[in-house]
Amino acid sequence: MKTRVLGVMACLLLFGGSVYAGYRYEVKAEHEAGNVTPSQAYAMVKKDPQHTFIVDTRSRPEYQLIGHPVGSVNIPKKFWNSNLGEKEYDLVDNSNFENDLLSRFNPKTDKLIFMCRSGKRSCLSCKAAIHAGWDPKQVCNMLGGFEGDKIKNADSIYDGQRKVGGWKNEGLPWTYHIDKKLVYRADLKQ
Repeated sequence: MKTRVLGVMACLLLFGGSVYAGYRYEVKAEHEAGNVTPSQAYAMVKKDPQHTFIVDTRSRPEYQLIGHPVGSVNIPKKFWNSNLGEKEYDLVDNSNFENDLLSRFNPKTDKLIFMCRSGKRSCLSCKAAIHAGWDPKQVCNMLGGFEGDKIKNADSIYDGQRKVGGWKNEGLPWTYHIDKKLVYRADLKQ
């Protein structure tokens, strides 16, 4: 019995940070920062809400129309433009992203948890924050993002739908409400 308990504890320590209800989260791009699951991110913000922030790096339409974690700050890493590509509208980099971070947060005191749709833009955002002056230990990528990953099962009626992992699928608090204190600041100047 004791061996079984120790084995389970070892598995939790090794894999617990990247597994949710049997789903294994994956890092979508290399970066120096840490990685946390949505549940871990939520616990971090609750523990230190004055200095730990979820930065939603999705576009403004995604933030508004798909919803976002309660209390998350929207600073898009990329913007939608009007050019239609092969399958979707193109995204262009936010050339002011690092300055946007610095205008809102303090690299010496604030821990940033970056979130996007499923986890790639958030990895790129971690790199940008480190380049802007954050210590890699003060920056995290939220695995799975807001919507999670797509189900890959041609026999499933959910094939291709984002129903695996992510903030929303873990049942964490989210909203459609737009709080002017949390939206992309450049929009308030218009």
